[in-house]
Amino acid sequence: MSISPPEPPRPAAGNGPPQPARTGADTGASTDDLIAEYDAERPARRLTGPVAYAAGAVAFGVSLYALYAVFRPQPALQYRMGFLAAVLPLTFLVYRPGLNLRARLRARRRPEGAPDGAAPDETAPERVRERDDPGVADWILAAVSVVVCAYPLFGFDEFIRRTVTPSGLDLAMAAGCVLLVLEATRRTVGPILPGICVGFVAYAYYGGYLPVDWTLGHGGFGFERILIQLYMGTEGLFGVPLDVAATYIVLFTIYGAVLDHSGAGRFFVEVSFAAFRRSAAAPGRTVTLAGFLLGTVSGSGTATTVSLGSVSWPILKRAGYPPASGGGVLAAAGIGAILSPPTLGAAAFIIAEYLRVPYLTVLLYATVPTLLYYLGIILAIEIDARRFGVRPVELDAPSFWRLLGRFGYHFSSLVAIVVLMAFGMSPFRAVVFATLLAFALSFLDRRNRLGPRRTAKALAAGTLGVLPVAATTAAAGIIVAVVTLTGLGLKSSSLIVDAAGGYLLPTVLLAAVAVLLLGLAVPVTASFIIAAVIIGPVLQTQGVAPDAAYMFIFYYAVLSEVTPPTALAAVAASAITGANAFRTMMLTWKYTLPAFLVPFAFVLAPSGRALLWQAPWPQVLAALAVSAVAVAALAAVTGGWILGPAGPAERLLCAGAAGALLYLRPESVAAGLGLLAAAVLLHLARRRRTAVPSTTGTPLKGP
Repeated sequence: MSISPPEPPRPAAGNGPPQPARTGADTGASTDDLIAEYDAERPARRLTGPVAYAAGAVAFGVSLYALYAVFRPQPALQYRMGFLAAVLPLTFLVYRPGLNLRARLRARRRPEGAPDGAAPDETAPERVRERDDPGVADWILAAVSVVVCAYPLFGFDEFIRRTVTPSGLDLAMAAGCVLLVLEATRRTVGPILPGICVGFVAYAYYGGYLPVDWTLGHGGFGFERILIQLYMGTEGLFGVPLDVAATYIVLFTIYGAVLDHSGAGRFFVEVSFAAFRRSAAAPGRTVTLAGFLLGTVSGSGTATTVSLGSVSWPILKRAGYPPASGGGVLAAAGIGAILSPPTLGAAAFIIAEYLRVPYLTVLLYATVPTLLYYLGIILAIEIDARRFGVRPVELDAPSFWRLLGRFGYHFSSLVAIVVLMAFGMSPFRAVVFATLLAFALSFLDRRNRLGPRRTAKALAAGTLGVLPVAATTAAAGIIVAVVTLTGLGLKSSSLIVDAAGGYLLPTVLLAAVAVLLLGLAVPVTASFIIAAVIIGPVLQTQGVAPDAAYMFIFYYAVLSEVTPPTALAAVAASAITGANAFRTMMLTWKYTLPAFLVPFAFVLAPSGRALLWQAPWPQVLAALAVSAVAVAALAAVTGGWILGPAGPAERLLCAGAAGALLYLRPESVAAGLGLLAAAVLLHLARRRRTAVPSTTGTPLKGP
C-alpha cells in the first residue's frame, strides 16, 4: 500500500491577494513540467516520435560509452572531446532556443470551473500546442557541433603539434566550438553565464588598453592566442570542469536514474512518512528526511523540492502549516539535496579534482556541515510545530518496519558506494558497481523491475540529465582559461585583500558576499568554478587551508540557491503551495540561516577544520557538539522560541552565543556557553513571572 494524499483544494474565486502559479494538479502541469520550468538544470523540450527515439538512442549510447570507459580508460583529452561531440548535439535537440514553457503550461491549463480531467484550453494559440520537436536550425547546429568537437580527433597528434602555429581551419573550428558552447549554455541555464564568458574573453583581448599601473591590467592577447588557449589544450573548453562532467557526474546521474527507475524515489518518500507518522511535527520531519533521501537520486535542489512538494504539501496543509511556511520547509529540504552524501552536487566532484584528493575525502568534508544543516531545519520545524499548533495527520500507509523490511534493499547501493570507496576502489568503479547492484535488486519489485526497455530509458535519462552540466562546465572552462592566461586570479586576490585591510574576517565576509552575488546569476556548478579560480586564491593567501577554502565556496555557492531574489527552489515551492513567492524565499532563508554561518567556523579558526573531519575523531565530535549547540542558539533567534516564545533580550543573547560558539576557540566557547545559559535563565525567569496569577486571579499573558 502506498501513500495517496488528497489533492489540495484550489483557491476560491473572488477577490483576494493575487496568487502565483497554481499547483501542478490545478494547472494540468505535471511534476516534470514544474521541474522543467523552475530548474535551471533540467531539459525543457518534450520530444516525440522518431526524434525522441533517436535522441534516446544517442543518450543510451553515451551512457554505455561512459560506463565502458571506466574499465577501458581513454586518453583524457580525446575522451573529453568525444564526450562533448556526443552531448553538445543532444543539447540542441533537447533544449529550445527560447524558454517558452510558461506559455505551454497556460495552454494545458483547464478552463476555469471545468471539472478535473477536462481537456486543455483549446482557445490557446496553435503555435503553443504544436509538436515540440527540433527545427531546421536546431539540426544544423547539432550537425556543426559534431564537426567542431570531433575535428581534433582526426589526426590528433598532428593537431597537438600545431598548437604553436595553428592553421586557419584550426582557428575557424575553435571559434565555432566556442560559439556553440555559449549557445548551448544559453539554452540550458540562460544568458547570464554566456555573457560572463564573453566578458572574460573581452578582458583577455582588451586588457592591454587598461592603465599600466592598474592591478587588473595586462599586456593583452590577440584572438588567435585566446582561441588556442580555449580550444587546443586542457585549460579551456576541454579542461578539468568538463572532465568532471564527463566522468564523475555522468556516472552518478546514470546511477541516480537507475535508482529512480527501480522505485527508490517513491520508497524514500513513503518510508519518511512512515517514520514520523505519530508526531505533531511529523509532516515537517518527514519532508526533511525525504529531501535528504531524494537528494541521493536527483542531486538537484529544485527537482527535489518539486518532487517532494507534489506529494507532501497536501499533508503539510492538513497538519496546519501556512502556505509560505510549508513552501519554506519544502525548499529548504530540497536544497539539502545538493549537500546530501553520497552524491552531493556537481561542484563536489570538482573539489576532488582541484584538491587532488579521493572523492571519499570530499564526502568526509561534507558530513558534519550537512548534519548541522539538517539539524537547523529540524529545530526550525519543531519550533513551527509549536507556534502554528501543528496537528498529527493520519495517513493510509504501511508501517515503517514493514516498508523497511520489504523495500529496504534500496539503501544497499548507497551504502555500497561508500564501502567500496573506503576499501580503496575509485569512485568511478564504485558507482558503476552500485548501479549494477541497483539494477539487480530492482527485480525484487515486480512493478519496477528494470527490463530491457526500462533499463534503456534509465540509461538514456542519465545522459540527458548531464547535458546542462556539460554545457555549463565547458563554458566555465572559458573563464578558467582566461584566468590562467591573464593571471587574473592573483590580481583579484590582491584587490580583495587590500579592500579587507589584510584582515581575515573582512576577507571572508567579502568572499561570502561575492559568491552569493555570483550565485544569483549562474547555477551552482558555474558559480563554484568561477569563485574557485578567483576567490579561492584570496582565502588561501590569508592562511585558509585549501580544503576549507573550497568547501567554504561550495557551501556559499549552494546557499545562493536560497538567497532572494532568485531562489528558484523557493519559487517552485510557492507555485505548489500557492503562497507569495518572496515570502516563501524569506522563510526558506530563515530555515537555512545556520548553514550560512557554519562555513565561517572552518575558515576563521584552525580548530574549525575539525568540522571537515580534518582532525582526530575526539576533536571532530567536540566540534560537532559545540556547533550543534550554536545551531540550536541560532534556531532560537530565527524562530523566536526557547521553551516558549522568546523575547528580544533572550534572542539577542542567543545570537551572541551562536557567534562565539562557532568561533570554536576554548575562550570563545566558554563565553558562548555563558551567554546561552544567561538567555535560558532569563527566559525561565520571565516565563515564571508570566505564569504567576495576578491579584484578580487572571493569569498574566506572555508576549
